[in-house]
Amino acid sequence: MSDAPILKISGLRAKVAEEDIEILHGVDLALAKGEIHAIMGPNGSGKSTLAKVLAGHPAYEVTGGSVTFRGQNLLEMEAHERSRAGIFLAFQYPVEIPGVSIANFLRTAVQSHLPEGEELDIFEFADMLTERMQMLEMDPAFAERYVNDGFSGGEKKRNEILQMAVLKPTLALMDETDSGLDIDALKVVAGGVNKLLDADPEMCVLLITHYQRLLDYIKPHHVHVMVQGRIVESGGPEVALELESEGYKSWREHESAGAASSGAKV
Repeated sequence: MSDAPILKISGLRAKVAEEDIEILHGVDLALAKGEIHAIMGPNGSGKSTLAKVLAGHPAYEVTGGSVTFRGQNLLEMEAHERSRAGIFLAFQYPVEIPGVSIANFLRTAVQSHLPEGEELDIFEFADMLTERMQMLEMDPAFAERYVNDGFSGGEKKRNEILQMAVLKPTLALMDETDSGLDIDALKVVAGGVNKLLDADPEMCVLLITHYQRLLDYIKPHHVHVMVQGRIVESGGPEVALELESEGYKSWREHESAGAASSGAKV
């Protein structure tokens, strides 16, 4: 793993666009190639907001701080530019797109990442899609289904992993990938992520989750605790185990006491 961060977040503050509701209150984080980071925290702590801000979601407005990605000012880039630069967001609740097959959806996505004027060879794409589905042990017929239409929770999340496999991002933001999955589906999805990491050891992953159980299958190098819009602790996998046994109560009390003494808005 490289010591040089590919993503550096410094003092990031953000709010809901057009509302005076600040959610991120100064986030600092650095991620390097080949690293797996996990952010854990209670509901409403800002975890998903952080992922969406990094991906360029228009519902949020950055009010302070800086973010650099591979040496570029990420905050000056549009959402599609961030995607083309190598950032991928796996949604907590993937949307359904009836009438659009997964194969056509992915072909359009790959085409959009090519240099302007370059045409995607459909035969090369078909071979690549087949190879990636074989790697993930997916039935080729899956690619002919409409995007997430009538899918189970596990199928929706597997489709997100297939998109990652095809687009090969530098940085994958995984927003509560374990949400709504039973233990069997969780193992399948986590196994797919691990295969992608084996195939591309330099890919960086930021996992956002409430629970330790995902981290039993995707082993993080670093675990961060987010409470009330701030990273309040960072460490190794042992941090997740502590949270599993002790919860977030002490951090909530600590943050509330600090905010009350300073008069800060949380």
